[in-house]
Amino acid sequence: MNTHTFTAKLGDKVITFETGKLAQQAGGAVTVRSGDTLLLVTATMSHIAREGIDFFPLTVDFEERLYAAGRIPGSFFRREGRPTESAILTMRLADRPIRPLFPKGLRNDVQIVITPLSQDEENQADILAIIGASAALTISDVPFAEPVGAVRVGYIDGELVINPATSQMENSKLDLRLAGTTEAVLMVEAGANEVDEAVMVEALRRGHEAIQDVIRVQNEMQSAVGKPKQEFESHELSEEAYEFVRQQVQDRLPEAIYGSTDKHDFYDRTGALKDELIEQYAEEENPERDAKILGEAFNAVLRDIIRKRTIEEGIRADNRDTKTIRQLSGEVGLLPRTHGSGLFTRGETQVLSVATLGTPREEQTLDDLSPEETKRYIHHYNFPPYSTGETRPMRGPRRREIGHGALAERALLPVLPDVSEFPYTIRIVSEALSSNGSTSMGSVCGSTMSLMDAGVPIKAPVAGIAMGLMMEDGRYQILTDIQGLEDHLGDMDFKVAGTHEGITALQMDIKVTGLSYDILVEALEQAKVARLQILDVIEQTISAPRAEMSPYAPRMNILHVSPDKLGIVIGPGGKTVRSLQEEYDVRIDIEDDGTIYIASVSGPNAEKAQQMIEEMTQEAEIGQIYTGRVVRTTDFGAFVEILPGTDGMVHISQLADFRVEKVEDVARVGDEIMVMVTDISPDGKIRLSRQAVLEGWTPEQAREADSRRGGRSSGGGDRGNRNRRPPRRRS
Repeated sequence: MNTHTFTAKLGDKVITFETGKLAQQAGGAVTVRSGDTLLLVTATMSHIAREGIDFFPLTVDFEERLYAAGRIPGSFFRREGRPTESAILTMRLADRPIRPLFPKGLRNDVQIVITPLSQDEENQADILAIIGASAALTISDVPFAEPVGAVRVGYIDGELVINPATSQMENSKLDLRLAGTTEAVLMVEAGANEVDEAVMVEALRRGHEAIQDVIRVQNEMQSAVGKPKQEFESHELSEEAYEFVRQQVQDRLPEAIYGSTDKHDFYDRTGALKDELIEQYAEEENPERDAKILGEAFNAVLRDIIRKRTIEEGIRADNRDTKTIRQLSGEVGLLPRTHGSGLFTRGETQVLSVATLGTPREEQTLDDLSPEETKRYIHHYNFPPYSTGETRPMRGPRRREIGHGALAERALLPVLPDVSEFPYTIRIVSEALSSNGSTSMGSVCGSTMSLMDAGVPIKAPVAGIAMGLMMEDGRYQILTDIQGLEDHLGDMDFKVAGTHEGITALQMDIKVTGLSYDILVEALEQAKVARLQILDVIEQTISAPRAEMSPYAPRMNILHVSPDKLGIVIGPGGKTVRSLQEEYDVRIDIEDDGTIYIASVSGPNAEKAQQMIEEMTQEAEIGQIYTGRVVRTTDFGAFVEILPGTDGMVHISQLADFRVEKVEDVARVGDEIMVMVTDISPDGKIRLSRQAVLEGWTPEQAREADSRRGGRSSGGGDRGNRNRRPPRRRS
């Protein structure tokens, strides 16, 4: 066994690569480590091409293992099952920057498997997953153009920080993940707290500089231990077929492309021309083969016509110029029983977002390797087949739907109210009802409106826009509001979401080998103009969060009690809190710090339950008069319970407005008497006086009389304070 170790610097941390020890039968295998976070990454390619496909079959799997963090999975089976959302997002993150670097004609299956073997609390696995995937491919026998580096960039206390630790990110206004080659940025994923475009561009520049040492080491690894690359049969379009088709359709195809702005009319027109071509020229000897060749050639000619006119004339397939947004509209309050709803339409893209408000107990519990344990804001995105006029089995969310939901969630997180201000769990579901380009950004816009319709006091509305790019021979056009065709035929999908003040989320993928910073700056500025236009439409639809929530949304009351009083509220085995919930038809959540949340669709019921809890947990106050029950007598006085679980002592000298010879003469166990709190000692012992009530004294007068008679103020007790603090419990 011949083990090789390499090291690189990423920010102020060391990244260690090792190969040769583990997974020796894989096409390429490395471990990549930062701190105590260590991933095994393998890259393997099939030896034969997959037949009958017109795409590159790349699969990236992130095999989450909770043993990496010393934990046993939840659930009945106590083993990992289907991928968690965080695992799926890591798969997508690693896939996007490496995909453009494979040969265009490759049709062999390639699989990247990323397995976290050890996970610490300060070094996250996502960036290491990208670096590890690139390193495994670089030293493997899989054809791969060049190494990729990746880095996280934070913005903390006004400074950009390269490769920050998890604990540092708690105070960061920016979470930028970037991947690229030596020359260019290939992938960007960012969440931000209204960061302006200038800061974002500088973060991209600094991040790209930071990944160079990681790329250098991968080149060193390839030279030292890299395998020869496999030969493969490249799937390439016949130049002869392309030229033949071009000659046949070049006069008629532009009319079919530019004759309508309707998506289905476009595909009907171009599809009819393609079918006519195939029917006329496919030979009888092998019609399926000829139909496939002619179809691919037709698509290539169509692609080149659209790209050429867009780049040279700035005229797009739907006859827009490069900066025009399709027709916009918004509507709120569509659904009668939901807590909030917003319908956003941009051209043929339409998204319905629905907001639901829940109690704190309904927050999502996470059982994965991410540092977060719970999630208060949940955004789910659905993409049914009818949204594109198609049919397919519906068997739960796919990776794309998970990714789009996470992007929209990230865009809105910075504007949500703090839990102390708005203690609800919030779930948004975005239904893509019609799709022709960037339903993810449509989800951002629809969700903003649904949140405001639900009465969620968001700090500012958020809008999103998808930018595209077409580039040939140094010439290019940046496209605002790309439709589906331009996403498919173009070179970039650049999604930007934000408020009037700045960017809240960003995602970029490109198909070319790199972009200049000038293009990035121009794309961000063009996106800002479009974002502000969309924000105007949102604010015309609903200008501010509604003052009143839906009558079907739970009303939430919050109160804070001493943690020592929680046992009174919970009761033996939870008996008290359950009876409160049943009597007042409310839901009560109790936190360790003494915070109690009371939720009810009926506001008066929540108020009644709160009043009852306040009475149960009330603290004694000096000068207050209480009707209490005598619970114990001694020679020197009586102990009186003035509040549930709280008693104080009435000295015999304070039991009446006359001299008392024996306590039982005026106070027997079980009697109810009125007393005033005259003193509370630092350790919580309560001094009471019945004489003060009978004679209408102030607490000061009562203490003065007690002092003249030689009374002591150190007696008393507080059974509430002696209660042991209960364990954390939610009911």
